[in-house]
Amino acid sequence: MAHGGGGGGGGRGGGRINVLNVAEKPSVAKSVSEILSRNQQLISRRGRSQFNCIFEFDYVIRGQPCHMLFTSVLGHLMELDFDDRYRKWNSCDPVDLYHATVRKFVPEDKLNIQRTLEEEARKCQWLILWLDCDREGENIAFEVIDVCTKVNRNLDIKRAHFSALIERAIKDSVQNLVMPNKLFADAVDVRQEIDLRIGASFTRFQTMLLSNAFVLDASTNTDGRNLVLSYGPCQFPTLGFVVERYWEREAHEPEDFWTINCTHRSEEGTATFNWMRNHLFDYACALVIYELCVDEPTATVTDVRHQEKLKYPPYPLSTIELEKRASRYLHMSAEHTMKVAEDLYNWGFISYPRTETDRFSLETDLRAMVSEQQGHERWGSYAQRLLDPEAGVWRNPGNGGHDDKAHPPIHPTRFSNGESNWTQQHHKVYELVVRHFLACVSQPAKGAETAVHVDIAGEKFSSTGRVILEKNYLDVYIYESWAGSLIPTYTHGQQFMPTTLTLDSGVTRPPPLLTEADLLTCMDKAGIGTDATMHDHIKKLLDRSYAIKENAYFIPTDLGQALVMGYDDMGYELWKPYLRARMESDMKDVSIGNKRRAEVLDACLQQMKACFIDARARKEKLFEAMGNFFERSNRSSNNDQTSGGVVRKCDLCHNSDMVLKQKPDGNFMVGCLGYPLCRNVVWLPGSISQAVVTGNTCLTCTPGPVFKIQFKFRRLEIPPDYNADHLGCIGGCDDTLKQLIDICGTGARNTSSTPGRGRGNPTSSSSGQRSNSRGRMACIYCRQTGHSSDVCPSHISQSNRRTQGFGQQNGRGQGNSTSSSIGGRINPRNQDFGRQNGEASIPCSSCGSPCTLLTSNSARNPGRKFYSCQACRNFNGWEDMLSGGGSVPRPSGFASNARRGGRANRSGGGHGSSGAFVSATGEPVSGRCFICGDPSHFANVCPNRGR
Repeated sequence: MAHGGGGGGGGRGGGRINVLNVAEKPSVAKSVSEILSRNQQLISRRGRSQFNCIFEFDYVIRGQPCHMLFTSVLGHLMELDFDDRYRKWNSCDPVDLYHATVRKFVPEDKLNIQRTLEEEARKCQWLILWLDCDREGENIAFEVIDVCTKVNRNLDIKRAHFSALIERAIKDSVQNLVMPNKLFADAVDVRQEIDLRIGASFTRFQTMLLSNAFVLDASTNTDGRNLVLSYGPCQFPTLGFVVERYWEREAHEPEDFWTINCTHRSEEGTATFNWMRNHLFDYACALVIYELCVDEPTATVTDVRHQEKLKYPPYPLSTIELEKRASRYLHMSAEHTMKVAEDLYNWGFISYPRTETDRFSLETDLRAMVSEQQGHERWGSYAQRLLDPEAGVWRNPGNGGHDDKAHPPIHPTRFSNGESNWTQQHHKVYELVVRHFLACVSQPAKGAETAVHVDIAGEKFSSTGRVILEKNYLDVYIYESWAGSLIPTYTHGQQFMPTTLTLDSGVTRPPPLLTEADLLTCMDKAGIGTDATMHDHIKKLLDRSYAIKENAYFIPTDLGQALVMGYDDMGYELWKPYLRARMESDMKDVSIGNKRRAEVLDACLQQMKACFIDARARKEKLFEAMGNFFERSNRSSNNDQTSGGVVRKCDLCHNSDMVLKQKPDGNFMVGCLGYPLCRNVVWLPGSISQAVVTGNTCLTCTPGPVFKIQFKFRRLEIPPDYNADHLGCIGGCDDTLKQLIDICGTGARNTSSTPGRGRGNPTSSSSGQRSNSRGRMACIYCRQTGHSSDVCPSHISQSNRRTQGFGQQNGRGQGNSTSSSIGGRINPRNQDFGRQNGEASIPCSSCGSPCTLLTSNSARNPGRKFYSCQACRNFNGWEDMLSGGGSVPRPSGFASNARRGGRANRSGGGHGSSGAFVSATGEPVSGRCFICGDPSHFANVCPNRGR
């Protein structure tokens, strides 16, 4: 049995207790088990997951005999995602994702790990968490706690804090167990939910709006239809840095400048003197000054300064500095650097590589760490010099001013000349960590610097020389250099004749593109991401084809530029770091208890939801920006329709979903996502201004579920006795919806076509679709199914006489039976083209065809007769408002802008009705167009609509 020290909690003094220990990775579980058990009587067995073994051994904690069961997870045990109702892209309006229900759950591929934890937790009294000691690790710890306490609520829970997988650190941590930090876990929960909601909403919005609307090049879009234009709250500001620098470079216009250079050569060497003005952009001015110097070229020494110069070693190594220096010195990406560093940490050769700390605590035994490196063939001799008091090389490390209170700076934890399983990158990263650590505990390099100032014809020039006296840390830190430059000896008042005196030209250069080290610096200064996530954000830019990396420099792609340009034109600087920096600051406040989790979450999501709504309203800016780089595509299957949520499973193909969509002209429909293989569609009333799929399901229509739609109708386009707001079902049970379709028509394609004068059978390319979508609805007159309201037997009266009248009016002879078809439907009730009860017909004010005298069935005008054109569906006025008897004159004041299958808004005429408006059923409506004020039309047909 191994011996342990302090820590732990309850159960002391009793018999042996079972302790469940959980690490973040299998390799950590194995290493800690081997350290604590000293490889004596260590038993290994398989758990439910083949990758997560269980190690068993005995140990003593604070005098309490323990049987340790040590297993692991694989990073996060749980995922945060939306409920199934919202997970499909077309399941809802993206704006709903800001308040949609989310849940944290164990995904399918980690259920076996969950089962292992549950089985082992049932038989244990203690739970010790060995997760990485940062916010992310703390969040994982509470995921493990959640799983274990559901099966055993009596667990005594403790947390082990460690920064290196070495015996000293592990045994110290088990002797000082603490409580898990809920605030750290809450901060991660806030970040996860914010990123999920914002990322999902903007990603769906961008992708559905743009991916099929433009022809993207092959490097950006490999399959043409499955491109995801992702958005991330950290990813986009990172892209912004790349694009902004690229635009600065592209906008740079070279400008010529001129400068005066002077050299002086003597027996001691050559000195180059720089003009104190640096340069001038005015050639004439520079030439005048130069000629003055040439006329009086004697140089007089005005000042000679000798001073000691120090070049200081770096601060202790943090994660960001490791990534930046590996990029600069080793030419390794930040992502690869972190992967290699994680390996070295898991194998016990360096400390935990994710840390913001760049200062060592006073309790750290730095000399012991240096002592371990004395045997190395390349830097061992320098380590010996550091430990030699007479050499005077040792210096306590500087304080970088950052301390995350969780981990020390990155440093070597075990000596190695290189292991057999190391790659070249492992050797390089380990060497960088060791040399950096040895450098930070070393004296700065020392030099003697001489600065000489001279005067030539009133112009000032200067030269600097340097002698390196002691290299100190530069002897081990081979990545930096400090060159010396000798100049002749000068004294105050000395005069000499310059060897050369020239007027040289130059040109301004654009700022350089960003390297990875530069990009990390920008992100760090702006507070974008954390030390553990910055390299992931950079990688996503490359994975999403928003940027490329060429010769170590980042260049934005056309796609990356277009997206940034679109949001910039909207006036929202979503690509700037300010918004995310505030979020990161708020999350840090959550982690230290200054702000509550719900407070930060609500404030951030409220702000971003408003931003999303406004961005969507200005989506044309994205189209314009994309149009600057890409050609428009014809791939969009439904004329660039935008989706608004899944309504039901398609009842025709039974494979795809039926989705609410809005066409560019504003009309709504429910169409199958399987288009063009499946062309099932339900056209909705043309008077809808807004439509949103809700979570309410219809209890009548089958097969279900059929989700109801919340409609908002334009008030002036529906009869007064109908509500403008309606929660409806498209499955066939909704009488109100069916009546409004019959009254107002639909937003089907080709709605503006007008049949030929006197013809009774106009056709439409969408006739089949309209017939299919409406034929399933019950008749609005007799409430029976099996026929539409257009052919209702109870509503057809005197049809023979109407047909006969039609034939006479068109010169087709007696007895010709001709009927009207709109969208492929027979409309006997609109066939009243001839005389009825001895009354003459009137010509249509729109197309000139004979009108039909019909009887209104509305609640306000029951039995009232009106004239309607069979050919173009134009309402021509009430019978009692027009001149009666014999021959009825054509009413004046009617303007025709009817659409087949839709309502016709007309101004009344004749007999005092001038200036009045009527609805589709002839209901009088007072007022005028609320868009432009013109009384000759309604807002739905206003030429200024949508401007």
